[in-house]
Amino acid sequence: MAKTKGVKIVTIGGGSSYTPELMEGFIKRYEELPIREIWLVDIEAGKEKLEIVGAMAQRQWDASPYDVKIHLTLDRREALKDADFVTTQFRVGLLNARVKDERIPNYYGMIGQETNGAGGMFKAFRTVPVILEIVEDMKELCPEAWLINFANPSGMVTEAVIRYGKWDRVMGLCNVPVMATMTEPKALGLEREDLIYKFAGLNHFHWHKVADTKGNDITKKVIDALFEGDAGLPKNIHDIPFYKDQLEQMNMIPCGYHRYYYREEEMLKHGLEDYNTIGTRAQQVKQTEAELFELYKDPNLDHKPEQLQKRGGAYYSDAACETIASIYSNKETQIVVSTKNNGAVPDLPADCVVEVTAYIGAQGARNVAFGELPTAEKGWLQMMKSMELLTIEAAVTGDYGTALQAFISNPLVRSGDTAVKIMNELFVAHKKHLPQFAETIARLEAEGVTVQDEVARDLD
Repeated sequence: MAKTKGVKIVTIGGGSSYTPELMEGFIKRYEELPIREIWLVDIEAGKEKLEIVGAMAQRQWDASPYDVKIHLTLDRREALKDADFVTTQFRVGLLNARVKDERIPNYYGMIGQETNGAGGMFKAFRTVPVILEIVEDMKELCPEAWLINFANPSGMVTEAVIRYGKWDRVMGLCNVPVMATMTEPKALGLEREDLIYKFAGLNHFHWHKVADTKGNDITKKVIDALFEGDAGLPKNIHDIPFYKDQLEQMNMIPCGYHRYYYREEEMLKHGLEDYNTIGTRAQQVKQTEAELFELYKDPNLDHKPEQLQKRGGAYYSDAACETIASIYSNKETQIVVSTKNNGAVPDLPADCVVEVTAYIGAQGARNVAFGELPTAEKGWLQMMKSMELLTIEAAVTGDYGTALQAFISNPLVRSGDTAVKIMNELFVAHKKHLPQFAETIARLEAEGVTVQDEVARDLD
């Protein structure tokens, strides 16, 4: 990238409610990341939101000291030409697809969640083919660009880009590590710079350890503090406490999403209560989104509103801005990213994607070695990675048997006829966004498979 002409950034899924936070992060870092132009890209179904948030983004820049132009387009290829950085934050099927991912498993008494269990696998089935199309466009139109992904499931999407897209200039991001490093120092009465962090695992399935600036392991001290105060969870995860004895035994802190695995019974109970009363998380987010976009319409609003913190992905965008600035200015900032393992986690192959602490600079990620995990966590990690690889393979090939293998191996999907019913109904429900499974879906429909949950069935 030529630093003399300034930086061109393209955001795919630009009509997202998170975009104002992305703009805030770029404005804050302009002196080290001199942006020339930003292109926000969306699809026809997202045109109205793109126009609303695009106007909001331009007001944010106009209120800053910097002259940056926001371009809006529904033509991805027009935007990608000569881009330096491409960020991806899209949701195939929009929020209605997430409602289906959550409600259909819930109907059968299983966990319905955006990135975990049955719903997470179907989000990957929809997202992986689209990200691979984006990569093919990038190879032609901006072959030197970096792809910074936070489209979920971020780890699987990043793995697909590297494994099947053959594109190594990519990093996946998540807000969960960011929130941990913001919350935990406060619980100890310290600042972030007073602690040293090491993360390892998979996206939404990692653990971390903490040391003080003298190198002393203080993980158990942090565990004690978290049990006394704020657990630092995103808004989309219900706060069921971990078992303290378990955390002390492993001497690591699991990410918030581990509650779905370590406390499945309680998380399922809470999820089903929401399903039967106020609606699933996706239904709640639709209301939050509507409120945010009403705020964004205000011609006098030129800064990120506080209500954005209600979204479960708060701080995703800020992590993306720091990653981009670190690559551009070769800052070697320590950031938690999904990237190729390269030996950082010896319990997994070197060529697969892991989520780890890394130093980010002009050459990408230099991973911090974590070392072998304890017995229980090693077993979990290897099982989950095999499930991810099967899910990605199914997303690419459209093979029903591979999808079934992924389902059966997922610990949040109890194997048997009910799991098959859930999978088949999700195929039919998402027919519009699963062209690679067209033959399978036609067969299922011919066999009379229909969606049983009334809300999910009525969504386009």
